[in-house]
Formats: sequence, C-alpha cells, structure tokens
Amino acid sequence: MLYKFKSKAAGDLIMTAPVGDRMMRLMGREPAPQGIFQPAQMPAAIAALERGIADEERARREAEAEAAAEGRTLPSFREVGLRQRAWPLIEMLKRAQAADHDIVWGV
Repeated sequence: MLYKFKSKAAGDLIMTAPVGDRMMRLMGREPAPQGIFQPAQMPAAIAALERGIADEERARREAEAEAAAEGRTLPSFREVGLRQRAWPLIEMLKRAQAADHDIVWGV
C-alpha cells in the first residue's frame, strides 16, 4: 500500500506503507487506507511529529554518549532518519493549515 496525501494547498505527497504507518502512529492515528486531516487537527499533528523527531535524535545522542563513555563507537547512521521522512508531511500540514484546506489520502 502507498499513502498519497493530497491537499489543495500543496503538491501530492507519496509515502510507502511502513513510513506512512509510522507517521500515522506518531500523530496518534491508526494507519488506514483512507482518511482526512482537517485544519483544526493539524497543529497537534505537527507537534506530534516534531516530538517524535526530537525523541529519535535525543536517543541517538544518548546512545553515542554511552558508547563514547565505554570507549566504543556506534556504527554510522545509515538509515534515513525521521527528520527526513517527516519533513515533507510537516511542510504539507503547515501549508494546508495556513490555507485552511484539508489533507486527504486514499480518496
């Protein structure tokens, strides 16, 4: 499954199911093949994604500090982080909220 987020305020945004499901869970939503974000819901969704990014980055810094204290190094961070994955959706949410437009997917 793919998520294809659409809004009159921004271009379409496509995410694979694992990434889209993670975004939904971070925003307090159950993954679903269709749905809508209304402008009133967008500030909470943006804040939830930003908290998730901060949590992921804090965990990485703590792991690096712990490894340094033990005299070892962590493997390089090879996967794409949440900041990179969530940024397009956060921008879409901000634009849609500012324009007072919904974001829909699966319709």
